[in-house]
Amino acid sequence: MPAELTVVTVSSVVAAPRAAVWAHVSTFEGVNDELGPLVRMSHPATTAVLDESLPLDRPLFRSWLLLFGVLPVDYDHIGFAHIAAGSGFAERSTMGSLKVWHHDRRLEDVPGGTRVTDRLAFAPRLPGTAGVARRIVGALFRHRHRRLARRFGAIAAP
Repeated sequence: MPAELTVVTVSSVVAAPRAAVWAHVSTFEGVNDELGPLVRMSHPATTAVLDESLPLDRPLFRSWLLLFGVLPVDYDHIGFAHIAAGSGFAERSTMGSLKVWHHDRRLEDVPGGTRVTDRLAFAPRLPGTAGVARRIVGALFRHRHRRLARRFGAIAAP
């Protein structure tokens, strides 16, 4: 990975089996539940679920990021390098604000539940904005993990 990418990692353990967590996080309904009420992502009706039938290594569609579900603030030109049902994915996209957006989500079995780990690597388009982007991305993904913990219950990390 190029040295100029900023990396943020957020990990938590929820009290649910991996299959149940995947069934939620692999849908745009689940993604929007995690992001809500702060942000909602648009998507075509034909791509409501992430599964291994999606074409890899190319942009699939443009998803608008809507602040509070209504105000467009950015877009994500979504593509995937890897999708492993039940285990995670590797999103490789560009955004209006980010020339590189890598979102790797991994689900792992742990005693009593599932560890969800998001590793985000990104490069802002505007020079000098990496620190601000790091704070925004970190806060948004900590929010997502709190929402997952609220849905499934949180357990202390083993």
